[in-house]
Amino acid sequence: MPRARPLALLLGSLFVLSGAATPQPAASASADLATITVDIESAPTERLLDGTVEAVHQSTVSAQTAGRVTEINFDVNDFVPEGSVIIRLRSTEQVASLSQAQAALKEATAREAEAQTRYQRIRDMYERRVVAKATLDEATAARDAAVARLTAARAGLEAAREGVAYTEIRAPYSGVVTAKYVQLGEVVAPGTPLMSGASLHALRVVAEVPQSIVEQVRSLRKAVVYVDGRRVAATGVTLFPSAEPQTNTFRARIELPRDVAGLAPGMFVKVGLVTGEAGRLLLPRSAVVQRSEMRAVYVVAPDGTVTLRQVRLGHVRDDRIEILAGLKPGEKVALDPAAAGLIARRPTRNDE
Repeated sequence: MPRARPLALLLGSLFVLSGAATPQPAASASADLATITVDIESAPTERLLDGTVEAVHQSTVSAQTAGRVTEINFDVNDFVPEGSVIIRLRSTEQVASLSQAQAALKEATAREAEAQTRYQRIRDMYERRVVAKATLDEATAARDAAVARLTAARAGLEAAREGVAYTEIRAPYSGVVTAKYVQLGEVVAPGTPLMSGASLHALRVVAEVPQSIVEQVRSLRKAVVYVDGRRVAATGVTLFPSAEPQTNTFRARIELPRDVAGLAPGMFVKVGLVTGEAGRLLLPRSAVVQRSEMRAVYVVAPDGTVTLRQVRLGHVRDDRIEILAGLKPGEKVALDPAAAGLIARRPTRNDE
């Protein structure tokens, strides 16, 4: 009989503890849960098309003089700073022409100075009536001829310097080498392609626009490019005035901001051309739960019940995402899926 009292006290303590651990009702637990009310918002209507990325600045440099390739400083996929010497040609003849031009300029400068001095002396003598007018005319002609020869010598020197410069092929802008057409020791002539390159700082996307939406695109001139889940707004849209006879489509160039990460010339991307506006259900991207192939949100009912509901997603618009199916306007969605998941898994009094 003495053992009966401690057993009763132990059972009473367990009853009190089990009562203190009784789960909180769902309505009370979800009261402090941050939610957003789903509503229809006006958003741009986009027509998705395939596009190809290309560089705004892409070119092939060619030889402007004849010579043998003596130096190749860059190869395919190398980054080239603007103004760098990419290929050097043998310049013996050009340097010799430059030396001749410099010597010719010195001679022309000396003869011009001599002719000017003689002209001044003859003119003074003519004013004192010491020499005849014919002598002055002869001195004037000699001076003018010397000035003309000096001008020609200066032009010849510039041409010779340009010829030497032609033996050093420099990059017109900073970019990446995409192709190399000559090898070391090869003889080239004026017009021979040497190397191709493209700048990766300025890129654009080229797409073919169906004629059914060309008027909307031409009037709005707005587009976005989807890159690795990101939505990059175009800085401009240029639509060609005529259609391709074979496809009846109009070519469009979608200009992109500078230095967009994750893009390279030749890549295929999705282009969204804005054709108008329509009502859309939009939610913050952080409110969407992604589990394998499932996309869902936590819906908070008026009675406080939290349930996980599968939805179908549309385009990503900055930090928000379009809901195509699974939600109705006026419903509340939890903004913190982690906290909502704990509440949804918490047992209620009815589950006991």
